[in-house]
Amino acid sequence: MIRIIYQREKCIGCNACTEASKFRWRLSRKDGKSILIDSIKKRNFHIAIAGDDEWEANKTAAENCPVKIIKLEKV
Repeated sequence: MIRIIYQREKCIGCNACTEASKFRWRLSRKDGKSILIDSIKKRNFHIAIAGDDEWEANKTAAENCPVKIIKLEKV
């Protein structure tokens, strides 16, 4: 299992995460920022738990994020 940690407030809406992992990320029509699908909000962070099969796609999303607001952890 992996934990995806995302700081949505700092998102600039560049779409890099949605391009890397369409099944975990999408852009909001309201404000243009990315949404971490199936996440819960804790303070200023959005956190989702995913299977190991999503590691590579979300690693690419984190690496391509220009503001570096996506972190991954093995659980």
